[in-house]
Amino acid sequence: MTAEEAVGRLESGMTIGIGGWGSRRKPMALVRALLRSAVTDLTVISYGGPDVGLLAAAGRIRRLVAAFATLDSIPLEPHFRAARQRGAFELTELDEAMVMWGLTAAAHRVPFMPVRAGLGSDVMRVNPELRTVTSPYEDGEEFVAVPALRMDAALVHLGRADAYGNGQYLGPDPYFDDLFCEAADSAYVSCERVVDSAELTKAGGAQTLLVQRHAVTGVIEAPNGAHFTSCAPDYDRDEPFQKAYATAAADPTAWAAFTGRFLSGGTESAYQSAVAAWHEEQR
Repeated sequence: MTAEEAVGRLESGMTIGIGGWGSRRKPMALVRALLRSAVTDLTVISYGGPDVGLLAAAGRIRRLVAAFATLDSIPLEPHFRAARQRGAFELTELDEAMVMWGLTAAAHRVPFMPVRAGLGSDVMRVNPELRTVTSPYEDGEEFVAVPALRMDAALVHLGRADAYGNGQYLGPDPYFDDLFCEAADSAYVSCERVVDSAELTKAGGAQTLLVQRHAVTGVIEAPNGAHFTSCAPDYDRDEPFQKAYATAAADPTAWAAFTGRFLSGGTESAYQSAVAAWHEEQR
């Protein structure tokens, strides 16, 4: 399916999970399609990067559940910073492990997972709704009961996929894309290239095929679809463009010019062409 067809199945008010990590292998083509839609009032669950930043800048987020929002080489996502400073959305800030176990609970269809992460930290103070549970066994240990992070839909980006929904990561880290897909009612996988199923096992071992067709609703071929984040080994993060993005985010006039040039073309191909032209100008 196309990115527009996938986003066309989303509705305002939904809870949306976005895979990847910081500024690494984010489903940016799907995020840009989401920005071109009228979908808003979202609860977003993410190990946040520019996906969170762009949706925050466009006023599409009602509530964010995240462990962080970073561009990696730029520590704090600038639009996230600005949105938080003006109180633009609710924030549920969890430990990284708590997000993982919340996704795991949702994937296994249980209401919570008992974890040690968060105990003795300010995570409990800033999230007074979190509860603890006591082990029913002789140890009697206390744990945080991390609630399941169930989602209406998940968006992830992988290196390769087949037409049936089996997705493959070829870089060093799967992040938690498989859990996002399994924890959602529907999941949409964009990829650098759609290949025959037999090619997947030639490119990597079974451990690279964590995203499986039973948990995937639709597949979108989107070359360079993680830009400007990385998608190893196909391409690294576009550091010059990311810097231009962050610089523009600091000034309303510059940001209006940035969105006018790169985000208002109406299609993903228009975005990719605008980026290519920008790089030519930088030479």
